[in-house]
Amino acid sequence: MFFHFVLLFLSLSLPFVLCLNQEGLILHKLKTNFDDPDNFFSDWNDRDETPCHWRGVECDSISRSVTSLDLSNANIGGPFPAALLCRMRNLTFISLYNNSVSSTLDESEIASCQSIEHLDLAQNLLTGALPSTLADLPNLKYLDLTGNNFSGEIPANFGSFPKLQVLGLVENLLEGTIPAFLGNISSLKQLNLSYNLFFPGRIPPELGNLTNLEILWLTDCNLIGGIPDSLGRLSRLTDLDLALNGLDGPIPSSLTELRSVVQIELYNNSLTGELPSVGWSNMTALRRIDASMNQLTGTIPAEICQLPLESLNLYENSLEGNLHESIANSPNLYELRLFRNRLGGNLPKDLGINSPLMWIDVSNNQFSGEIPRELCGQGVLEEVLMIDNSLTGEIPATLSECQSLTRVRFAYNNLSGDVPAGLWGLPHVSLLDLKGNSFSGEIAKTIAGAANLSSLILSKNRFSGYIPEEIGFLDNLLEFSGDDNAFSGSLPATVVNLGQLGKLDLHNNQLSGELPKKIHSWKKLYELNLANNDLSGNIPEEIGSLSVLNYLDLSGNRLSGKIPDGLQNLKLNQLNLSNNRLSGAIPPLYAKVTYKNSFLGNPGLCGDIVGLCNGRSESSRSYAWLLRSIFVLAGLVLIVGLVWFYSKYMKFKNAKKDLDKSKWTLMSFHKLGFSEYEILDALDEDNVIGTGSSGKVYKVVLSNGEAVAVKKLWGKTKFADETSDVEKANFQDDGFAAEVETLGKIRHKNIVKLWCCCTTRDSKLLVYEYMPNGSLGDLLHSNKSGLLDWPIRYKIAMDAAEGIAYLHHDCVPPIVHRDVKSNNILLDGDYGARVADFGVAKVVDANGKATKSMSVIAGSCGYIAPEYAYTLRVNEKSDIYSFGVVILELVTGRLPVDPEYGEKDLVKWVCTSLDQKGIEHVIDTKLDSCFKEEICKVLNVGLLCTSPLPINRPSMRRVVKMLQEIGGGNGNQPKTATKDGKLTPYYYEDASDHGSVA
Repeated sequence: MFFHFVLLFLSLSLPFVLCLNQEGLILHKLKTNFDDPDNFFSDWNDRDETPCHWRGVECDSISRSVTSLDLSNANIGGPFPAALLCRMRNLTFISLYNNSVSSTLDESEIASCQSIEHLDLAQNLLTGALPSTLADLPNLKYLDLTGNNFSGEIPANFGSFPKLQVLGLVENLLEGTIPAFLGNISSLKQLNLSYNLFFPGRIPPELGNLTNLEILWLTDCNLIGGIPDSLGRLSRLTDLDLALNGLDGPIPSSLTELRSVVQIELYNNSLTGELPSVGWSNMTALRRIDASMNQLTGTIPAEICQLPLESLNLYENSLEGNLHESIANSPNLYELRLFRNRLGGNLPKDLGINSPLMWIDVSNNQFSGEIPRELCGQGVLEEVLMIDNSLTGEIPATLSECQSLTRVRFAYNNLSGDVPAGLWGLPHVSLLDLKGNSFSGEIAKTIAGAANLSSLILSKNRFSGYIPEEIGFLDNLLEFSGDDNAFSGSLPATVVNLGQLGKLDLHNNQLSGELPKKIHSWKKLYELNLANNDLSGNIPEEIGSLSVLNYLDLSGNRLSGKIPDGLQNLKLNQLNLSNNRLSGAIPPLYAKVTYKNSFLGNPGLCGDIVGLCNGRSESSRSYAWLLRSIFVLAGLVLIVGLVWFYSKYMKFKNAKKDLDKSKWTLMSFHKLGFSEYEILDALDEDNVIGTGSSGKVYKVVLSNGEAVAVKKLWGKTKFADETSDVEKANFQDDGFAAEVETLGKIRHKNIVKLWCCCTTRDSKLLVYEYMPNGSLGDLLHSNKSGLLDWPIRYKIAMDAAEGIAYLHHDCVPPIVHRDVKSNNILLDGDYGARVADFGVAKVVDANGKATKSMSVIAGSCGYIAPEYAYTLRVNEKSDIYSFGVVILELVTGRLPVDPEYGEKDLVKWVCTSLDQKGIEHVIDTKLDSCFKEEICKVLNVGLLCTSPLPINRPSMRRVVKMLQEIGGGNGNQPKTATKDGKLTPYYYEDASDHGSVA
């Protein structure tokens, strides 16, 4: 009976096992070898007759044999199964693009894939040397290994591919130099070697033998020397990219023989000499030239201007001469960037009539004459930047009708006349910069329509009249600078409605009346300068509630009454109340000789500042000073004696205690209201609020009621045992004191304030301002994350971006943080964000390199940029990637690394989830769906910041701008274009904010 039962079972089950053909069995085994967290292989059923209907599998319609296997974006992981795949003799197409395929490629296994024509393993985790046997595959036409970790040199036999048309090795760890034997692959159409670690070397002239080549990408390959003339023989070339190298010498005239070329990118090299003067007229297909950031001289040839260009970027060279009128006739020209040259003459008067201009930047040249009247002739102009030229006349009225404008900068010219009324109220303009001209007239009431305006810069002109009430309708205004004009009347009452305002500078005008009383809404105001006007009345008490205000200048007015005691609540770096009519006592915090100049010229002020009060005779002052000195000296002796006695007593009582106060050295970066002893006495375990690998953090409440955070780094013994190499290197750095002193000079509302540091031979204390809401990471990834609604998360992203942008663009030299993460973004009582923890930060020299080479990786898992982890090259782009991860955390509410992701991190999880499951699966479910549109736009910024190629990431200044535009609700999306099938921003450099005039 049992025997019959077994036979019956086998007869029922065996057909299902045997019905799958041989290739199906191979693929089924392949499935079991991969990790598949997203169930990509869910329909690979071993009960099917063939695998031809399985996801990613294609078969020949007649023989039913497998010809194509496409597992792109499947989120699978594991070693590459070459031994299995190569057993399918008719398989010609394999793509595992953008997965987590790891390990090395076995040369012997690869050699058996004789039928393969298309092999795409880009964006995976493959390591080791490139298999030399790839070149032995007789039918291979397409090979893309981009975005892996292949190392070593390109194998010598890679010059012998018999049929290869596409070779992509972008963004690996390849070394050596670009080999000349690649010029032997006569069938090659695309050669992409960009972003590798090649040793310094020249472009092999033999590449000129690739007469079938259509795309040549050698971006950031450490190339030196000149561009070989032989490249002019590439008659079919459409895209030439040699950017971000060290190429020098002139641009060879042979390049003008590239009659099929559409795009030439030579930016960020050291090319010299003049542009080829003739031959450009033969390049009828040319649409884009970018030779910016070189050392080119001479004029722009007329033939270039006569081409049907779409984009012309020659900024940051030394070109001179005039801009030929024929450039205005380019029917497709949408981008013209020529800033930082020596070009002169008039701008072509017809510029914009026939061209769909979107961006024009001719700043920092010597252009004269009038602004072309038809710049917005096609109605698509977004940015017009003409800073620092010699332009004259008025702003054309036609620009006031250009609804597409987002940025207008005419600073530092000789322009005059009234600003067209319509220009004030353009709905999408976020920056209007007219500084340093001779404009006159009033600010028109039409400014009420400028809903997106964030920066209004009118300094150093001849504007006059009242500031209109409508200024208070600009909900997104961050900066209003109108100093050195002739504005009159009182500040409009509506100005207190500007809740986003960070800077208000109207000094050197003729303003009168009283200061607004209800200014408590200026929570983000960090600079208030109303000096040298005719203001009267009292200084409002509410000024003490402006928690981030650090610059206050009200000098040269007729202000009267008492100085508000609330000023003592502020942490001011600049205070000037001189030359007013103030009276009464000076608040105790400022009644010091240090602040004497802040109160001069106020006859009614008294206090204890020597030389300030004129009512005392010099003799009485001297006598009072002598008595005071005696009492002070006696008090000091008494205090020193008591401290000495107390320290001896405590040392005796706590002989085993590790803090020896007599050896502490205090280095302060701000005026302190406490001593190191007050800090040291509070360092007990009851006050610990955090512990990390580098030490403990204490909350210390001072005698004045103020709280500070004290980070105590481990001593050498514990440090050596428990900390990483990075922290050891940082702790033992001989330049630690100088580096801390540099960081101590940082002054920004979104950088955590370092009050002081205390050091002994074995220990270091860093005293920071206390942030009551802790770190973003702790709050976001805890059960309190519900407190962070979307408006708060957006505010945090905005604040953190401004802090990092300050480090990158406003510090001299720039500072790279190197450990941007949510745990290093601290939150104050109003959820304002501060960037903190500069333990591994580095300053950057004039060449954009860290002051010291990086021998180890600094940063945290999940936040480290791919190129930083591979190359140890540190620059601002590394911080931008890390900040992008923070944005993704804010949008998703997820950790940067999590076992749920498998071998991926948050960045890859987001990209995969968007492709396979859509946006709903990505956004944190705790966020209100009414903010979905804005959340999606912020998510897009995060994805731009985390682009795997550093060149594709926007600068932090650009990130701030994009976030501001999103918060303004204008719906503008960052402009993007595609290159080689990848999403890339047009603004690969911050060209629109190049810093001509800050």
